[in-house]
Amino acid sequence: MTRFVAITGVRDFESRVRQAIAGALHGDLEAFPPEVLAEGPDELLRRLTGAPAEVLILGPGVSIEDALKLATVLDLQHPEISLLLVTDPSPDLLLRAMHSGIRDVVSPEIQVNDLRLLLERACLSSASRRRNLAPAPEMEQHRGRVIAVMSPKGGVGKTTVATNLAIGLGRVAPMGVVLVDLDLQFGDVASGLLLEPEHSISEAVRGAAAQDSMVLKAFLTPHPAGIYTLCAPRTPAESDYITAEHVTRLLDQLASQFKYVVVDTAPGLGEHCLATLEQATDGVWVCGMDVPSVRGLNKSFAVLKALQLMPQGRHVVLNFADRKSGLSVQDVEATINAPIDVVIPRSRTLPFSTNCGVPVLQSKTKDVATGGLQKLVDRFDPSWVPPKRIKMHRREVVS
Repeated sequence: MTRFVAITGVRDFESRVRQAIAGALHGDLEAFPPEVLAEGPDELLRRLTGAPAEVLILGPGVSIEDALKLATVLDLQHPEISLLLVTDPSPDLLLRAMHSGIRDVVSPEIQVNDLRLLLERACLSSASRRRNLAPAPEMEQHRGRVIAVMSPKGGVGKTTVATNLAIGLGRVAPMGVVLVDLDLQFGDVASGLLLEPEHSISEAVRGAAAQDSMVLKAFLTPHPAGIYTLCAPRTPAESDYITAEHVTRLLDQLASQFKYVVVDTAPGLGEHCLATLEQATDGVWVCGMDVPSVRGLNKSFAVLKALQLMPQGRHVVLNFADRKSGLSVQDVEATINAPIDVVIPRSRTLPFSTNCGVPVLQSKTKDVATGGLQKLVDRFDPSWVPPKRIKMHRREVVS
């Protein structure tokens, strides 16, 4: 079964591609010399002897202009094929490549392990595109769900919940999830996912990226679990130049390109958080099992109801649940006047996984908190059916 096609004149690179595929990725590689570019995409596809191609690798050793011309045509006629360009990248070339439909531009010196990861992501992207191209019963094009993850106070595990939610949704929609770090001053999504982003949200809300969603994708950082991230500014000072209007336009762009847009907001109800809520289809409120956190959530709900900014989908997560805290789940529900949808027990593994930069839903660690986090992910799966709740009489003990 042919899944990978390489057009290259460099034997060493072709050998590295074969090593990356062997024993790790399902499918074979067909390689062609650079001269096939002159024949056009139709002739290239006719040459294939196996199943339809999923990943086409252009270079090294090919003419960049010829590669971009081929990519432009293939992106229009066969958008399900993931296109990779192998050459020394430059800012100008990156923009031209993205406009031509190239998914990634990588250095010819890329090593086998990194190449294997890249090809795996390209396959996931191709599979996602094939599903999206399948005939749908409705002609209407649906926008992605924008999920705002919020908390009135810091220190309740909001970023941990957001990263695990994004990782879990990545299994539901591979390469169809983007996690946005909107804690602009002190966001730590990058460290929570062990990423070293080349770009940040500061660059993504300006210039060509703000006008073209394909260019915007060039500023996202891919994660090995099959999701994209848009990380916080490198310094708190950069956040001063990002307005609520920037946030609104950014989320609108991302919702048109991704099935799920998970937004990790800053604690409280600042202008960026309110701008997110205006775009959000769902809100996930993370609350700790302590009186200040519960009271803060109660006040937040009152403010948002008054502003008519409560999203249609409301999901309340009680984190650090502990019977020894002096509060019960029923106490919290009575105070916030809303049901607790997900309970995450206090866990030693969860903070350890955050410090390691590997969310528990990525490592598939068996832990008391894993079930709660997976339950939250399941609420956003299109096939999920909400369970029936039993009404109970509760008394408010936190005021």
